[in-house]
Amino acid sequence: MMRARVAFAGAIHEAMPRRGAAQDAPDGTAEIELADGRVLRAEEVVWLPPFEAGTVIALGLNYADHAKELAFGSQQEPLVFLKGPGALLGHRGMTARPADVKFMHYECELAVIIGRPAKRVPRAEAMRHVLGYCIANDYAVRDYLENWYRPNARAKNRDGATILGPWLVDAADVEPNNLDLATFVNGRQTQSGNTRDLIFDVPYLIEYLSSFMTLSPGDVILTGTPEGVQNVMPGDDIVCRIEGLGRLQNTIVADSGADRQRG
Repeated sequence: MMRARVAFAGAIHEAMPRRGAAQDAPDGTAEIELADGRVLRAEEVVWLPPFEAGTVIALGLNYADHAKELAFGSQQEPLVFLKGPGALLGHRGMTARPADVKFMHYECELAVIIGRPAKRVPRAEAMRHVLGYCIANDYAVRDYLENWYRPNARAKNRDGATILGPWLVDAADVEPNNLDLATFVNGRQTQSGNTRDLIFDVPYLIEYLSSFMTLSPGDVILTGTPEGVQNVMPGDDIVCRIEGLGRLQNTIVADSGADRQRG
């Protein structure tokens, strides 16, 4: 099952793909159906993250090819950092690029949403705590990065720099260990990968994280990105696709303080 959250006519609604629509098609979110049966075009609504997000836990360098791309050695344990709620946007959101930076890049990632509290959960039981999955595009400003082991907030926790959506897909409908990922910049594919190449897979991450922090419903684990990140500029249209989860669209704008969402 796929579901989304959108703002329309002064209220927040749960939505789903229009019946019969192919969500992995080039324009798979062209129309949506609200819970009350109304069918709307994507541009008529403001897309929100498809669930009420709690703590956002992000993984750095969790694909060997991306670590190699950045000339980074192998990790002994996950590189983890946290994000606040101001970082989050939904599908079709606008992300600001600071005027003074030289290298800002996308990161297409599988996002894991926790559905049941998890504390000291063994690997064999980890997947029972997953509600579902969505696509994430987690932007980074390389200019501000001071230390790979401790990515600072200015590089990785910027307002509107973590896009989630468009759909929350039920865990029962997804095999997280073998999903193709791809990113397109202005229609040209720039990134590809598969979740089978994760250094630390989803069950391991839940076991590891829950060993020292309680995971609560709505918490999100961003599992990292494969190689192929490139600099993006104002005006660029970015689409991230993950097999079975749809396509997540986002636009880069100049940092002018303007509203980051478009209807």
